[in-house]
Amino acid sequence: MPNSIAYTRNYTNLLDEVYKRAAVSTCLNSPRRMARAGRNAKEIMIPKIEVTGLGDYTRNVGYKTGSITYEFETKTFNYDRGIKLLADVMDVEEAGVLDCFVAAGSELQRTQVAPEADAFTFAEIAEHDGVTPAEEDFADAEAADVLASLRAATNEMDEAEVTTGSRILFITPTLKGALDDFSLANPARSNRVLERFSRIVEVPQTRFYSAITLNSGDPDQFGYSKAAGAADINYMVVEKSAVIKFDKHVASRVFSPDELENLDSYMMKYRKYGIVELLDNKLAGVHVSCAPVA
Repeated sequence: MPNSIAYTRNYTNLLDEVYKRAAVSTCLNSPRRMARAGRNAKEIMIPKIEVTGLGDYTRNVGYKTGSITYEFETKTFNYDRGIKLLADVMDVEEAGVLDCFVAAGSELQRTQVAPEADAFTFAEIAEHDGVTPAEEDFADAEAADVLASLRAATNEMDEAEVTTGSRILFITPTLKGALDDFSLANPARSNRVLERFSRIVEVPQTRFYSAITLNSGDPDQFGYSKAAGAADINYMVVEKSAVIKFDKHVASRVFSPDELENLDSYMMKYRKYGIVELLDNKLAGVHVSCAPVA
């Protein structure tokens, strides 16, 4: 894809940039010890342990004999993306915007890296083996219907003894707004189900799909898109410890023309390599509500 760097007579420092939010899924990032554990291999192995319950103690025989199951689940890094941006030195200098790569790097993070990382995270969780999204049409639903759905989801997690202290609700701004308006207009009606979440995070619908396609860059198809047959996600409840999410390697560097052997250009390279996965024994800590597929 060719560059488009407009020449200018005079310009201000005011940048006309597209609207984009920062990443919203970073609250699911795994602790640093996970990154250290996955530093030197393509896969990480996570121990799982299960023990039998109690039995009767009899004075003649004593203890019943139970068992310990100790095994490993293997998780493979599943995200490897990058881009190389070039700008001919004369285009940059004649346009009078030598700092364009500073702005370009910021735009790359904000408009491309962050939205794709969010979309990949939510799609990987939604389509993980063992996670079955509930189909719910909230297009014309009342806020009370959304609250009832959230109550059913939290009840299910409570009965499954899922930890309450780190449950995060990810929800579209549209549905969150409906809940906010409902609470304001109906102060006597209960919305205490929202107190069952340690955090509520709004996710733009453009990053909230049950499956995505990571475009390869050929031919000139970059970024990500909603996968064929995928659904819009209404909301997602995630208990943080159920998720493995970290970047093993992130590389970002700008090269001057003097550093490039075959090109008289500035070059910026960016690469991100990481993993988004769920722990096998903690699938009860994930609930996904999706709209019907159009």
